This record gives sequence, structure tokens and C-alpha cells, in this order.
Amino acid sequence: MTGRDEAAELATALGAQSWQPPRVTPLDRRIEVDRDSVERGLASLVLTVVELLRQLMERQALRRVDLGDLTEEQVERIGVTLMALEEQMVGLREHFGLAPEDLNLDLGPLGPLLPTD
Repeated sequence: MTGRDEAAELATALGAQSWQPPRVTPLDRRIEVDRDSVERGLASLVLTVVELLRQLMERQALRRVDLGDLTEEQVERIGVTLMALEEQMVGLREHFGLAPEDLNLDLGPLGPLLPTD
């Protein structure tokens, strides 16, 4: 017996005249998609990953500076690079209308993805 036969028997037992399988419409007809919200959501996700990587690189650079295994030139280059990346992140957030807190995903019991310090 197939699933449809069981459904027809159940419909008959409940007093329905006849059972018809539900009509399935194409996905684009069932879900309204707002292009702007999809773009903003995707931008938020990508910028969250970039921000996470930026913060990890910054912490690693600070550790290396504290250990003293970088030359002054390397420290200067890292500082300039991290400042430029931060400026680009600010520009991209503004372009997509995102605040810094919009990039901090809530991981439930684990807390926020990005540190808030």
C-alpha cells in the first residue's frame, strides 16, 4: 500500500468525500524573495567571516609583537595593513547598511561569535 492509499483511506474514514494530493507550486511562487534582504543577509554573512578573520589576525599579530620576533618594519607594515582592512570593513558595512553588532552572530549557549571587548 502506498502513502497515497493510506491518506485516501484515512480521508474516507474521517468522512471526506475524496482525497486529492495537495497541489505543489514552484518554489518561487510560494516564497516571496526580497532581493535587497537577500543581498544584505549575504553581505552580513560574508562580512562576519571577514571580521572574524580580521580579529584573529590582529590578535596573532599582537602576540608576535609581544614576543618580539618581528622587526620594526614588519610591525609597521602589519599595523598599516590592519588599519586599512578596518577602514574597508567600515566602508562595506556602511554600503550595506550594517552596524558592527549586526556582524556578531548569537551562537546560543556558546554566546556571541565575536568578542565584545
